[in-house]
Amino acid sequence: MYVIEILLKNTAMPMSVQRKTVEEATTVYQQVLAAMRGSDLTLLELACDRQPEKKICVMTDAIVAAQMYEKSGATAAGKTPGFVAFAAS
Repeated sequence: MYVIEILLKNTAMPMSVQRKTVEEATTVYQQVLAAMRGSDLTLLELACDRQPEKKICVMTDAIVAAQMYEKSGATAAGKTPGFVAFAAS
């Protein structure tokens, strides 16, 4: 299973959807990147393969970052990769 996480402005927790194959996950990740690069203010709607009833819709200008990773046994135990910010000292 592959996870695509999206971090939004002024939101502490990322939103995520899952895809079964790397190809499907890459397609969704590329959709998010294209939305971030675009100059039009639009809505991006995504659904989750694992939980089909789980859907998210975001304004493209609110997307700050995105990442894609493979969900493995270690991540299922609560050690999920995520966005990490370090303050400059």
